[in-house]
Amino acid sequence: MTDAVTNDQWFREAVVYQIYPRSFQDSNGDGIGDLRGVIDRLDYLQALGIDVLWLSPIYTSPQDDNGYDISDYQDIDPTFGTLADVDELIEQAHARGIRLVMDLVVNHTSDEHPWFVESRSSTDNPKRDWYWWRSPDEHGEAPNNWESFFSGSVWELDETTGEYYLHLFSRKQPDLNWENPEVREAVYSMMRWWLDRGIDGFRMDVINMISKITSLPEGTPIPGNSGLGDGTPHFLNGPRIHEFLQEMHASVFEGRAGQLLTVGEMPGVTVEDAILYTDPARHEVDMVFQFEHVGLDHGDHKWDRRALDLRELKKSLGRWQDGLAEVGWNSLYWNNHDQPRAVSRFGSDAPEHRVASAKLLGTVLHVHRGTPYVYQGEELGMTNVPFATSDDFSDIESVNYYRMAVESGSDAESVLANLRLGSRDNARTPMQWDSSEHGGFTTGTPWFRVNPNYTEINAEAAVADDDSVFHHYRRVIELRHTEPAVAHGDFHMLAADHPTLYAFTRRHEGVELLVVANFSGDELSLDVLDDVEQWAGSTLLLGNVGAPASVTAPLRAWEARVLRR
Repeated sequence: MTDAVTNDQWFREAVVYQIYPRSFQDSNGDGIGDLRGVIDRLDYLQALGIDVLWLSPIYTSPQDDNGYDISDYQDIDPTFGTLADVDELIEQAHARGIRLVMDLVVNHTSDEHPWFVESRSSTDNPKRDWYWWRSPDEHGEAPNNWESFFSGSVWELDETTGEYYLHLFSRKQPDLNWENPEVREAVYSMMRWWLDRGIDGFRMDVINMISKITSLPEGTPIPGNSGLGDGTPHFLNGPRIHEFLQEMHASVFEGRAGQLLTVGEMPGVTVEDAILYTDPARHEVDMVFQFEHVGLDHGDHKWDRRALDLRELKKSLGRWQDGLAEVGWNSLYWNNHDQPRAVSRFGSDAPEHRVASAKLLGTVLHVHRGTPYVYQGEELGMTNVPFATSDDFSDIESVNYYRMAVESGSDAESVLANLRLGSRDNARTPMQWDSSEHGGFTTGTPWFRVNPNYTEINAEAAVADDDSVFHHYRRVIELRHTEPAVAHGDFHMLAADHPTLYAFTRRHEGVELLVVANFSGDELSLDVLDDVEQWAGSTLLLGNVGAPASVTAPLRAWEARVLRR
């Protein structure tokens, strides 16, 4: 990293790689990825050039929601390994100059967590107020009409005490009551324990949901949804969220600044919200994950999919670039464990275009201002899965939606078509390491089937091919490390209204970069840019489809270039 970045802003020059552990590498043949598998692949990650490794949850869990339902925050699920394995992973990653960030899931726990087991045991248990308990309403029904993110009501009746508990997600994920200071201190103590163990920060799951309007008012009725309503205005970016995050910073991170990374996953966050959350002077988080751009191909709801309009994408990402230009910082991502594969969604997974469009997506994203995140397999151009029937899906969100949609009268094939496009399962198939059985992921039976295209798309083949998606990602990551304009330059969107050209400049200390990318399978002239002739003598820093006739020649199908002058 260059000296241009201050110690506590090191993440501006960093690239983060997300691992979904159960699907990354199985080391013992049980069909599920584990920590030993991650350790075995650190050299691969080092070769890619990443700076930070983010692990999705590996804590003890009943696995109702693939580990996001935690029953012990300070132990490792035997599926993944042991605390000793974590210690070795920390040591081995640090030896390679890679920081390790853990997932922090503290909006809710598992219903099998000892805290909740105590809480539900009686109405006068000392931990009763650690969760959101309410009596039935005057009709003996749920306390309010909020809909769960995983379908159905957010309320589950507990037969032991005759009261309902709140769960914004699965009924096995009861929400913690952050109004209770004992809850907050228990969480902070756990976080300090992990930092003392040597990890380098946290990705904070749905962290902007921890503060709720305590009266839990009714949500706006959702048409045709059996009386359920939208409760998000009452728990997204709630009344005490900034207080809680500042308290967390003071209790956990104060005195450790300069080496850690904190990123808050925040559905529904706006640019204005993000400025507050990420302003370094406010001591909350370094950056947020926002979801605006990954909602642009949604119609009336998530499962109503429509074609993406590139102009809408540019408008959204450009607004975030401008909004956080002076204060705060952006996170940059195309996909993660909750999103379908980027090349199938934003690019083209057609055989003739997959490699070029995967490289294009990496180029465009990584040269934006912000910290880029690579999701496992993205650097190979891994694609969505050809799911055949509803039985092929594993994810609780997808399974629940299919059942409820079909039961309510929706056409089964239409529901299935949208699931194929948007299911989280697309991101959760095992990593494709080589062309051997199960893609080299396991010697046993994989917990979830490998995408059948693993014989063509795999890491072994990519590493051996200097023109692969992998090596292009390696080069664009290196560009962030070596060209200060990428990490520190300003951002200016060009041709905002063009339907297939994504173009922008980055400028820093007398250096200017131009990024041009053709989001289509047709040739595209650069004459639509007013001053393109002025770039004729510039240097081509990076391209994705072979040397062009000239740096300002028409862009070929799914071609991207980074020019410097």
